[in-house]
Amino acid sequence: MKQYLIYAKDYTDDKALERRMAARTAHLEGAKALKARGCFLFGGAMLDAHGTMIGSTMALQFPTEAEFDAWYAAEPYIIGKVWEKIEIHPYKLAVIE
Repeated sequence: MKQYLIYAKDYTDDKALERRMAARTAHLEGAKALKARGCFLFGGAMLDAHGTMIGSTMALQFPTEAEFDAWYAAEPYIIGKVWEKIEIHPYKLAVIE
């Protein structure tokens, strides 16, 4: 499986947090579906000094790049203009036993 680390910073306009909250349920449902398929490794929201969500990190894995591309094209935080600056890096999760 190919693994990916996603580092995504939210837009900073006045409606950014409103868009995030509007898309959040669909985003989390998508993460649950990815977990059920074995594609979600970990993830969470990045916070500013006041505890406000300002971005996300996710580690995902997919059998093929096409499956990653399909997830990316349907991700609610991308479609809903929540994430503005998105970095995607190849990743290798350490297996600690």
